[in-house]
Amino acid sequence: MRYAIVLLFAVAACAAARAQTSEEPAETRLERVTVTAEGYSRDDAIKQALRMALEKGAGVQIASFSNVENFELIRDTIYTRAFGIVTDYRITAEKPGAGGTVWITIEATVRNSAVAEAWGEVQNVLDQIGRPKMMVVIDEYIDGRLQQDSIVAARIEQMFTKVGFEMVERRGVAELNQREANDAQDERDAAKLARLAKDAGAQILIRGTANADRAGLENLYGVPAAFYNCDVLAKVYWTDTGRLVTSASLPVTRKGVRSRKEFSPQAARAALAAATFPDEADTRRLPALAIRLYESTMENWSTQISAGGEITLEVDNLEFESYVKIRRALGEIERLDSVNGDFTKGQGIFRIKAKIDAATLAELLIETPFKDLLEVTDLKPNRIQARGFSH
Repeated sequence: MRYAIVLLFAVAACAAARAQTSEEPAETRLERVTVTAEGYSRDDAIKQALRMALEKGAGVQIASFSNVENFELIRDTIYTRAFGIVTDYRITAEKPGAGGTVWITIEATVRNSAVAEAWGEVQNVLDQIGRPKMMVVIDEYIDGRLQQDSIVAARIEQMFTKVGFEMVERRGVAELNQREANDAQDERDAAKLARLAKDAGAQILIRGTANADRAGLENLYGVPAAFYNCDVLAKVYWTDTGRLVTSASLPVTRKGVRSRKEFSPQAARAALAAATFPDEADTRRLPALAIRLYESTMENWSTQISAGGEITLEVDNLEFESYVKIRRALGEIERLDSVNGDFTKGQGIFRIKAKIDAATLAELLIETPFKDLLEVTDLKPNRIQARGFSH
């Protein structure tokens, strides 16, 4: 009887051990999902499908971070990086949709460990550089007249603010000289406006134009309505470098509201709002301007803060000897692809192509030999400012 009891306990212990080892830890678990998504192009449909796969396979894990500061911004950054996180997938079906869209079905494997790693990277960068700051400047015309306030700019700001971007108001910034801003109306002077936005504290500039022109009166269900046609174009720039990040435009959008007069600013604003960011619940079915800008900006911004890119290092109060030492030391860092520099009137400017982000490079600058040559004074997503030590 005694041997039977011992044997029973031994079997139970083995069974418990097997059950324990068969359960994968949450951080290493694999989730296999099948999703179908629609996009305005094949590439966009694949991106939307990968995002849906990430939401379906790791949604519970991501929701567990909901008490983290900047949760919405980190979450959407992770979703934007779905192409790099969900690498194990295959397309099982593809068909055209209405209006030139494309439907894609994929089978994908979501690795929770990859999600956790990406979350940690983004959170670490935000802890160091803070939330991104943006300025939106849209010249809005109704029947050829420039408007004081832009409904397009308001809709774009609404979308980015919702997920955690900080807005820099153009009207409330004294440094944004009105005469200089007016000189920067066309694309040739976009770099000037980017500089003004940078001086105001913005890291990202959205610059665009919007036009709404009357299209006549029509009978709408027995009621006269004023119709307007509108078009919108917007471009996104890094203010540190003036580099164009992405652009988006929409063809003519038509909208009408009840009115007995052909001239109706309400109809014009309704058309502009519909083109920018419609009120419909499923905005992804229509590639509205704000949606395109947001997705492209998030994709570029998440790449910039996680995978590096172009970084500018500006060092003031610098002697030429120290400038040469810094340039040589930067060239010895393995993850920097190239380093070009200029030295003028005690300032060194280093333009760096890197496989690391600016925050990681800034950490290296407090180590030997840099700590004896400079002191970091400011950090932005793709710009580091520092002060040299006089010898």
